Amino acid sequence: MFKTLTLSLAALAATATLAAAESSYISNFVKEQNRDNLIELGTVRAAGNGVVEIFGYHKGKLGPLLGSESLHAGSNLDVEINVRRRPLTDVLAVLKVNGQIVDTQEIELN
Repeated sequence: MFKTLTLSLAALAATATLAAAESSYISNFVKEQNRDNLIELGTVRAAGNGVVEIFGYHKGKLGPLLGSESLHAGSNLDVEINVRRRPLTDVLAVLKVNGQIVDTQEIELN
């Protein structure tokens, strides 16, 4: 009985740790990126204060930093990032919390 309870508690703790680790993410529900110098991300959730950075991204290669936006802990609604001019390639959104990359998302531009 004790062994079963211990294993159950260990499994529960592992699940809770995994859930906490996955509490920062980019949820890009913006279907089309049509604005010349604005990348729309929609809701971005961060477990702590952080930043989302937009890089050029082509054929799996990271390009230059095009823009960034600071985030607060929790849900950040309607996140938009200004870039100097419309990127010629797709872009990669990189979410960092406490200096660590916690999520990335490739965004195809129309």
